[in-house]
Amino acid sequence: MVPSHATPPRRTRRVLPAAALALVTGAVTLSALPGSAVAGNASGYGTPTIKLATSYLSGAVGATGDPTVTVKVGQSGADTGALTVSATATTHGSVAQAGDVTVTGTGATREVAVRARGKGYTDLTLKVTGLGGKSATTTLHYAASGAVRNAADTRYLTGSSDSSAAVDVGGGYMVVADDESNILRLYRRDASGAPVRTWDVGSGLDVDKEIDIEGAARVGDTIYWTGSLGNDKDGEPKEDRFTLFTTTVSGSGADTDLEVGGSYQGLRDDLVDWDKANGDRLGFAKGTADGQVPKQIDGFNVEGLEFAPGSGSTAYIGFRAPLVPPADGGKALLVPVTNADELARSVGDKDTHATFGDPVTLDLGGLSVRDIRRNDKGQYLIVAGSWAAEDNSAPYALYSWDGVAGHQPVKRLDLPTADPGGWEIVVDVPDLAAPGARAQVITDGGSADLYGDGTEAKDLEHEEWKKSRSVSFPLNP
Repeated sequence: MVPSHATPPRRTRRVLPAAALALVTGAVTLSALPGSAVAGNASGYGTPTIKLATSYLSGAVGATGDPTVTVKVGQSGADTGALTVSATATTHGSVAQAGDVTVTGTGATREVAVRARGKGYTDLTLKVTGLGGKSATTTLHYAASGAVRNAADTRYLTGSSDSSAAVDVGGGYMVVADDESNILRLYRRDASGAPVRTWDVGSGLDVDKEIDIEGAARVGDTIYWTGSLGNDKDGEPKEDRFTLFTTTVSGSGADTDLEVGGSYQGLRDDLVDWDKANGDRLGFAKGTADGQVPKQIDGFNVEGLEFAPGSGSTAYIGFRAPLVPPADGGKALLVPVTNADELARSVGDKDTHATFGDPVTLDLGGLSVRDIRRNDKGQYLIVAGSWAAEDNSAPYALYSWDGVAGHQPVKRLDLPTADPGGWEIVVDVPDLAAPGARAQVITDGGSADLYGDGTEAKDLEHEEWKKSRSVSFPLNP
């Protein structure tokens, strides 16, 4: 009780902020309050956007580190961090289901990965959900190849299926050639995915058709590349396939750049003339005659290129065909070109011709040279395969050699042939005596039916679905 003589306390009048007063009176909605974001009221937000870096993606059953695809999302009036991205549907759940899609990252850019369940194709619906109850979708066209042996050590080079030659350029990267085009591609060696850079060398060499690049070798900052030098698959001579050329390397790793250097198209004729002068002992004139296809046991087809021990001028040309003699059990053939450096500088010089050393024959168990690579210790690795096979239908093996004519190579391992693609490339050579030494070997998968629909990889409609397989094999298990 307040004493009768006391003055009653004064009541303070509280003035509400305008926004709160409006809330009490119901004059405005909650969305009018500063900083508010209420689901269900769409008036302040635009329709979300979702855009894939590419709409096509390839994976493999049981793969480690499959390629991913970047997706960008946005919505006017909303922070991109508030948007969610998920897969909501699939057309073929046996290949991949919505739950097999993983989305990582926040903000405007996310990465989408897919775990393959089975071989084949499926369309995956990706949905971005924004504020105000609004959403948008896009479709990712996904193709999955089957499980392979050595899956943990396997990576996939996408964008091309016909890998034919490769050179290490440092920093964990390599430049890879394709025998179906004149494009050189820069890839990470330890990751699956698309090339980080490409170079179309055709225009710089003034050629109209494919060079059929099959061999490569590096000396300093110069990479030498050679076409197959043989006729095409129909037995017709095609001059662009007779090209030996160089590129100059600058930078390394992801910053690698290439510039087209010199070229020479007379090497095939020089080889034929040299063999004629020595009694046609290797049959080059017959192998290059009109109508002769290159992939015969007595054909003419180059697939390897590497320099002799300690030399920057003498290069070994490795032949897929012929065998010597051209019969089952024949030996593989190398021909030393003793002035390769001079040839590369002889553009337009009609007086320059190749000179040759004595041919070298190697016992590869009846197989021929598919690639040859040397390290700075003078140790070589040779990918050996059939003169005939274009896929995994015949044996393949990896041999080491000391580079000395008369010394025979040693088989290091049989390369597995249960999986699609023919072994075509060895990227570089580790110290072969070192514990834990491994070799990276790459397939030409152009003839492979990767996805079980009867389509050869080289004929696939989308480049993102084309791929070669790269495997790191232990050499001293």
